[in-house]
Amino acid sequence: MEEKAYDLIIAGAGPAGLTAAVYAGRYLLNALVIGELEGGMISEASEVCNFPSYESITGIELTKKLVKQVKSLGIEIKQERIIEIKKNKEFEVKTNISTYRAKKIILATGTKKRKLNIKGEKEFLGKGVSYCATCDAAFFKDKVVAVVGGSDAALTAALLLSEYAKKVYIVYRRERFFRAEPTWIKRVEENKKIEPLFNSNIKEIKGSNKVESIVLDSGEELSVDGVFIEIGLVSSTELAEQLKLELDDGYIVTDRHQRTSLPGVFAAGDITNNPLKQAITAAAQGAVAAASAYEEIKGKK
Repeated sequence: MEEKAYDLIIAGAGPAGLTAAVYAGRYLLNALVIGELEGGMISEASEVCNFPSYESITGIELTKKLVKQVKSLGIEIKQERIIEIKKNKEFEVKTNISTYRAKKIILATGTKKRKLNIKGEKEFLGKGVSYCATCDAAFFKDKVVAVVGGSDAALTAALLLSEYAKKVYIVYRRERFFRAEPTWIKRVEENKKIEPLFNSNIKEIKGSNKVESIVLDSGEELSVDGVFIEIGLVSSTELAEQLKLELDDGYIVTDRHQRTSLPGVFAAGDITNNPLKQAITAAAQGAVAAASAYEEIKGKK
């Protein structure tokens, strides 16, 4: 069976990948988006307040709008997992379902949730341990939960959980919130259901068939029904490593055209060494990457 060929394959269906697809569609490129989760990490955001034109929008709503725009331009999105990318005369992209060929590649695979790597975390996944408050908050109505972390993601998770749970602890290893936006900090401080536990770390998650308590490094044990882990992200560099791209502290190095160290491969979004990891900057990089890919393809035609 002959592999289907494209001008451009975009690996990743988050804001960077979907925006790249919008521009590819406007440039009339024969393009394909491959991603396991439409919207990527932004789809799990309970509230997005800094994306232009929206005072407030949920991650799911924003994802739906981006996907609708991409499909309106005739670009197909396949929810598949890319296993391998090889460069021969063209690029060969193998997924868990099929194999495709492309002249150019845009890597926009983003990031994934960082793990605590403590006892009980893996054992109670889906039984009280979660990495997505947007997905699971409603299951904890009138329960007590703990959020681990001190970033925007952790604070917004705590705020969402407070709409359902009767008590929300925020367990944070530092003495105060300093990475989060002041607006989120203010809202957390004003919320009577939320109690920050500073200078604290969870050492163990305990329970029988489900989460029942957490043990802090102080030795204190708190009764909780759920633990939401929001301690940051790590870049998804498996494909970049396969292609032997230049990395900087785990992130893909790009130039101002979003070109990587391997000709024909571009990168955009949170996977790059761009210092500001936001949906708007990811989208901007996706646009630049698609424009750069188009110029190279156009130059060869």
